[in-house]
Amino acid sequence: MILANGWFADVAATFEKCFIRDDRYKLLLSGIGVTVKVALLAAAMGLVIGFIIALCNLSKNKFLNILGKIYTDVIRGTPSVTQLMIIYFVIFATVNWEKWIIAAIAFSINSGAYVSEIIRAGILSIDKGQTEAGRSLGLSKTQTMMSVIVPQAVKNIFPAMCNEFITLIKETAIVGYVGLVDIQKAGDFIKSATYEAFMPLIATAIIYFVLIKILTLGLGRIELRLRKSDKR
Repeated sequence: MILANGWFADVAATFEKCFIRDDRYKLLLSGIGVTVKVALLAAAMGLVIGFIIALCNLSKNKFLNILGKIYTDVIRGTPSVTQLMIIYFVIFATVNWEKWIIAAIAFSINSGAYVSEIIRAGILSIDKGQTEAGRSLGLSKTQTMMSVIVPQAVKNIFPAMCNEFITLIKETAIVGYVGLVDIQKAGDFIKSATYEAFMPLIATAIIYFVLIKILTLGLGRIELRLRKSDKR
């Protein structure tokens, strides 16, 4: 009993030292905001980029097709941290934008390559007869794609898109390389200030887990609604 009480006292003291003293918990709260902002903006821009690149990869125009393939190969073949540093320290070195916006752009470019393959696979999964039906109704290629093919493909690609968004949130843990204080960097600051490694790292892991769990449940509900029309 005495040993147990001593252990709980040590844990409480470490918790107070890491998070309560000097209001260090505010670092984590601020880090959550940075992580969410970067991930949301990157996901939105990545979706747009991915859709455009997917259309390039599916295009019969050789230039667009080659351009899309080069983009996909280069982005998927290089580390995201390297891309982040190139975009921040080289491409946007002289641009006076907020750090989180530049980081979001970097992640969107990275995510766009993976999203493009997800969308391409989703579009190709739709039977060619759907395209022929749209064209027989007098729709143009663009109208057929946007009004017939894409709406059907959305349900097929939604689970993979959810996985990509979840991966994107975890990948933002490297934004500390460009001076942003996200969840991971906030935990590192607390670790450096207190010389305690266990508590800050566990807290960081728990925060990421809770964020992703909430996101998974929310996206799961959306997927169920999308699938309602499939029930016979």
